[in-house]
Amino acid sequence: VQLQAFGGGLVQTGDSLRLSCAVSGRTISNYHIGWFRQAPGKEREFVTVISRSDSFIDYADSVKGRFTISRDNAKNTVDLQMNSLKPEDTAVYYCAANQNWPTRRAGPYDLWGQGTQVTVSS
Repeated sequence: VQLQAFGGGLVQTGDSLRLSCAVSGRTISNYHIGWFRQAPGKEREFVTVISRSDSFIDYADSVKGRFTISRDNAKNTVDLQMNSLKPEDTAVYYCAANQNWPTRRAGPYDLWGQGTQVTVSS
């Protein structure tokens, strides 16, 4: 089972970007999916999570109102729509999956994608 995050790029302040997380060999609807990010010199931080039933969604305060997580079962992906991007959103974004707990904590996630770079210029 592999997880892959893609869709990153270089954008300007105020622009939008859409990331996707795909899982190979499994149905993504069976997993709680979290997005995390890590900026240079900083610790990895929680961004958002969606439960496998889609009944629970949580956002970090720093992205609330600007980012939206959603599941596309037809494409077998979980997408992260990022609007009104700021330079402080610059980071490598990772998606992660687990079947037990839709949490902000990174520890319970046992599947991780390789990360996709998002750079927001001022």
